[in-house]
Amino acid sequence: MASQLSLDVEFPEPEFEEREVDIADAVLEAYGGDARVAIRELLADADFLRDQLYTASQVMSAGYARGWRPKYERV
Repeated sequence: MASQLSLDVEFPEPEFEEREVDIADAVLEAYGGDARVAIRELLADADFLRDQLYTASQVMSAGYARGWRPKYERV
């Protein structure tokens, strides 16, 4: 019977700085600080995701979701 090779190698845990990220600041930074462009893009993304949700809800069977239907707006 072949013996199994055992390696006892320890790898150090990587050290990461945990810091809070403000999502609003990150979005503004992504659009160069232009709030109007950032808002327009976020609204376009929300509209796209609503369309995707609608499409998915139309092709999803009621049995698959056990009667659950998605909501298109936050309440």
